[in-house]
Amino acid sequence: MFVIVGYVVVLGSIFGGYALAGGHLGGLWQPLEVLMIAGGAIGAFVAANSMHGLKHTVSALAGCFKGSKFSKTYYMELLGLLFELLAKARKDGLMSLEGDVEEPDKSVIFGKYPNITSDHHLRDFITDYLRMMVGGNLGAMEIENLMDNELETHHHEEMHPSHAMSKLADATPAFGIVAAVMGVVHTMESLHLPPSELGVLIGHALVGTFLGILISYGFFAPLVSVMEQKATEAGKSYQVVKVVLLASLNGFAPQTCVEFGRKVLFSTERPSFSEMEEDIKTRKGK
Repeated sequence: MFVIVGYVVVLGSIFGGYALAGGHLGGLWQPLEVLMIAGGAIGAFVAANSMHGLKHTVSALAGCFKGSKFSKTYYMELLGLLFELLAKARKDGLMSLEGDVEEPDKSVIFGKYPNITSDHHLRDFITDYLRMMVGGNLGAMEIENLMDNELETHHHEEMHPSHAMSKLADATPAFGIVAAVMGVVHTMESLHLPPSELGVLIGHALVGTFLGILISYGFFAPLVSVMEQKATEAGKSYQVVKVVLLASLNGFAPQTCVEFGRKVLFSTERPSFSEMEEDIKTRKGK
């Protein structure tokens, strides 16, 4: 939503100021310049990325125009799921989680939290490390090191769309210059025309530079920032799981483990201690 609002402000300010200064908006509409800039940028983008990278970036672009699912409610559900799993393990032993871990789709506990389990990558992250805990072959230090390596890989993958879009944003002004140069070449071929007509051709050429810069800094660059923010948000839920499970491996009670997880949340989504305590009490009573 805010992306669209920002775009409206950008367009309104630039074109509105141009119109108020006495400029004619019709002179800025140059389809051939748009074709050269957009076509060149898209072609270079396709050439620079794999099919997986293209799909990931397109998916991330669509996500830029949607609200974030990572709200306080979402994180309370995530912490609630972890609490129930660890409470069951503490009461009945780690082996009691074997069924939940091996078949999370049939698990009663996982079934209570569809917003969490719908993210298959996060669900697999939870079950994979619970499986290691149940197996008992790895200590806290080994599991933490493995988690760090996996989270680094996850972060690298999540940042790919923003890196790809950043390179596209950097290249777009250059394609605007290419379009402008092509316009100048066309103007030089038309020196036999009267000055009034040559002025129009030069104006058309300059529109290419203008559009390249506008598209880059007014449209693509903001998307890069949004993608980076969403990648950071996506990684936070994994960090919460890591902290909670490691706290459990170090012998802390489930309620204390959840508190560890609450502490690593961003302040804007972090539930208060009393909110989390009340939520835990409710889950204990069920």
